[in-house]
Amino acid sequence: MCNIVYIIDAYLHKECDRIPQVQGRASLVYSLIQAYNLLSHMHLVPSTKATDEDLKSFHSSDYIKYLQQINDNSDLEKHNEDELEYFGLAYDCPLITHIYDFVKTIAGGSLTAAQHLVDGTANIAVNWCGGWHHAQRDKAEGFCYVNDIVIAIQKLREKYDKVLYIDLDIHHGDGVENAFLVTKKILTLSFHKHGPGFYPGSGALADTGSGNGKWYSVNVPLKDGIKDDLFFQIFDSVTSKVLHVFRPNAVVVQCGADCLNKDPIGTFNLTPKGLGECICKVLAWKLPLLFLGGGGYNLANTARYWTYLTSILLDQKIPSEIPEHRYFTSYGPDFDLHITPGCRRDFNTKEYIEDVIKIIHKNLDDMVSLPSENDLNV
Repeated sequence: MCNIVYIIDAYLHKECDRIPQVQGRASLVYSLIQAYNLLSHMHLVPSTKATDEDLKSFHSSDYIKYLQQINDNSDLEKHNEDELEYFGLAYDCPLITHIYDFVKTIAGGSLTAAQHLVDGTANIAVNWCGGWHHAQRDKAEGFCYVNDIVIAIQKLREKYDKVLYIDLDIHHGDGVENAFLVTKKILTLSFHKHGPGFYPGSGALADTGSGNGKWYSVNVPLKDGIKDDLFFQIFDSVTSKVLHVFRPNAVVVQCGADCLNKDPIGTFNLTPKGLGECICKVLAWKLPLLFLGGGGYNLANTARYWTYLTSILLDQKIPSEIPEHRYFTSYGPDFDLHITPGCRRDFNTKEYIEDVIKIIHKNLDDMVSLPSENDLNV
């Protein structure tokens, strides 16, 4: 069995439970995983808060300084509205109490997980409290106050030369892509809905990176209603090609649950079982793996999903009947672990998916054909 580290920390859960759009979700997830007795199969590790320098490995000094300044005063009336808006703390990321302590805690969970991969004490690390992929270098954005993913990848780079980032959230992983837009050491691969008016509006098929990072941003734009079989087809084809041409030394997977059927924000028909097939493929690569959370606004279904994924990582079969525990009533009326596929119309035709695959494969071939740094120095 794989050596798996699971980040578990009462304070981390408490802080994550404070995020306005997913209040209480961290406790729901932890309690269901505990109810299935999955914790006993993993090495449980408390998180360590990120330091100022850890945060500055990605975020701007101005953003960090501002969070420090307002940490002890969350009274909106006492802050400059223009400054709050400038740093992304006015709308979808409202100011919360002790925000700097919160940011250090959230980032620390993923950083601790990454450190265990760097130290070699685990080959799989899990932090379902992480995965906040929209935060930009100088501002909060899209419910994300800190980009723990970028900070964790920076840590992984201390040991692993090339890191593959896979984003399964229904929203484009724009913050992570932007962070590594001009490097060829990190390949970002995002599967997401892309269409007029859908947040964040980026992640088109033609968005492929810039400068030295040209072709190292891979975007898979999907339409409403995609189902498990078609999603796996494109996931299997694209990731196989990426693995062949990029040859990563470590992999980070953001497992946003808003891609599931019945998510109030999402518009896909996916199920945990279908997405679990994708995770099994990643596990078969036998590389150091970091699994993170992300979006997921049907809280009970998010807990179902991440519990099911945890069982897959452990190769443990678990019953579909939800065990009785503190939050048992949250899973009614069926009290079943699994989620049925949605019945939304699927606008992803077979021809569309094949065209997307064809273009991505060509782009990746172009990446391979680029002259190397050694060639350029001849």
